[in-house]
Amino acid sequence: MLDQMTDDHTVHSDRRATTIIRRAHIIYLFLVVSIPALSSLGDGPSTRVLETRQLQPHPDALPNTHRAGEVDNPALVPFIVKHPRHLPGIVVDETQAELVGTWQYSTHTPPYVGLGYLHDRKINKGKSSVTFRPNIPCSGLYEVRLSHCYNVRRATNTPITIRHARGVSQQRINQQDTPAHGRLFRSLGQYYFHAGQTGWVRISNAGTDGKYVIADAVQFIPIPQSSN
Repeated sequence: MLDQMTDDHTVHSDRRATTIIRRAHIIYLFLVVSIPALSSLGDGPSTRVLETRQLQPHPDALPNTHRAGEVDNPALVPFIVKHPRHLPGIVVDETQAELVGTWQYSTHTPPYVGLGYLHDRKINKGKSSVTFRPNIPCSGLYEVRLSHCYNVRRATNTPITIRHARGVSQQRINQQDTPAHGRLFRSLGQYYFHAGQTGWVRISNAGTDGKYVIADAVQFIPIPQSSN
């Protein structure tokens, strides 16, 4: 009888612990998704100063050669996201990325996230890449979205590699297509990531001769776990 009571108590404790973990995860998801959206409502001087101080061009990228306001499609300017903080989830933009090879800033083709986007100058094909490495605070399933501007000068077969908890996934995307989310982000699928910085998304320019490869930002949106 005592053994049975001990077993019942253990099962009850395990269920209670599981419930607490799931509730904590739901609260975390609410904070990650909701707070960035709410912060975008503020447009006071302190917000603008904070954004200006935090966003600095990547030191390994060549500078933008276009004048402010010089764009090829003014109708897409409203879709620019001025700061990664305005987006839900975990966002890594080019200012935090790991660059290999030659990349240059541009703002000529909106939309983009933050200061602008990077392009590979159509050179050194197969030798350049940009790796976006998020700091995942909570292990779980995430939808991965990648941002890029689009036009006929973009590569139609840009290689994407995703390192996640289950292994490595690869795909090629057409950067001439209009992204489905705000004309800026496209979904790369849902993947499980461990907490920490073991996962990443890499954009390469291998096999994209004659076209520009674009690297801008990657967004990791947590998928809520069922409480059942």
